[in-house]
Amino acid sequence: MQINREAILEVLGNITEPDLKNDLVSLNLVESLQIEGNTVHLIVRISNPALHARKRMQEAIEFNLKRVLGQKLEVSCQIKGLEANERSARRKILPEVKYIIAVASGKGGVGKSTITANLAGGLSKKGYQVGIVDADIHGPSMPTMFDLVGERPKMTQVNGQSFIAPIESNGIKILSIGFFTNQDDAVVWRGPMASKALTQLFTDAHWGTLDFLIIDLPPGTGDIHLSLMQTVPLDGVVIVSTPQEVALADARRGIQMFGLDSFKVPIVGIVENMAYFTPAELPENKYYIFGRDGARNLAQGMKVPFLGSVPLVQGVCEAGDAGRPAVFQQNSPTSMAFDQLVHNFELELQTITATKNSNDD
Repeated sequence: MQINREAILEVLGNITEPDLKNDLVSLNLVESLQIEGNTVHLIVRISNPALHARKRMQEAIEFNLKRVLGQKLEVSCQIKGLEANERSARRKILPEVKYIIAVASGKGGVGKSTITANLAGGLSKKGYQVGIVDADIHGPSMPTMFDLVGERPKMTQVNGQSFIAPIESNGIKILSIGFFTNQDDAVVWRGPMASKALTQLFTDAHWGTLDFLIIDLPPGTGDIHLSLMQTVPLDGVVIVSTPQEVALADARRGIQMFGLDSFKVPIVGIVENMAYFTPAELPENKYYIFGRDGARNLAQGMKVPFLGSVPLVQGVCEAGDAGRPAVFQQNSPTSMAFDQLVHNFELELQTITATKNSNDD
């Protein structure tokens, strides 16, 4: 078969972009196509910027071109991820959710899930409709924090289709990988399998109308984060860190990841967890066990908002273990700290929304 532009585009027109559910040519994803003798040079964009997704698309293009045009064909194919604004324009997911917010940390063990649960709880207290996706695949915490261990989601019918129905606790809709595994079982999944399972919590679930959908991301800056961010159009991210330098270094990496051109997710702010310890018998004393003002200084240095400090208090742990987040306690110092955090979160999100609307105009 003759090697020309029309023949190549015909082959590419039969290759489907897996997330956008249409072929590469119809979606105008072929950025560059050049032919030099027996070599085809291509630049193709796809929705998922993760390495495994780009590799699969590259292999599919090379295989199909050689199958149709001959094995002697040389294919030089570069796969790029779509820019954040391009993905937003092409994908319509969770249209009834006003804000989709991720809670992230570069390092594990800094209390990210605690902040997620209490942020969601504080928003719910103020009358918002809130949902949580527990995307921490290897350490799901929400079943414990909302007293839902052992619960299993049911299916619901919507317009003749079956969807997963989130489980409600304290007025918050929740889905977690922990609902689909036994509490003591280790989840040993490779990246693509984990990414697919998490994606289903968004695409195969009926969330209904929500003001906020809060995503508790796993720690780190890995493949799961890339896959989730290309699937779900995030409106902002909250970064959680402790004051110690080892946690702050990872928090910096997290901020830089969300700022990449492929994502450009606004940073709503940084939360400093375990900021200080106050013993019950000395309520006026503050002991800065992990250092002082580390996350506050990081926020100032990286020019992102600082949402507040949460103390290291035994009651926060006990409330989470009991299945009722500390923010629901009446007039306790901890609940007031979380209430202030929620207030600052609202203000910063309003600023981000106003800036976005101004830029769109």
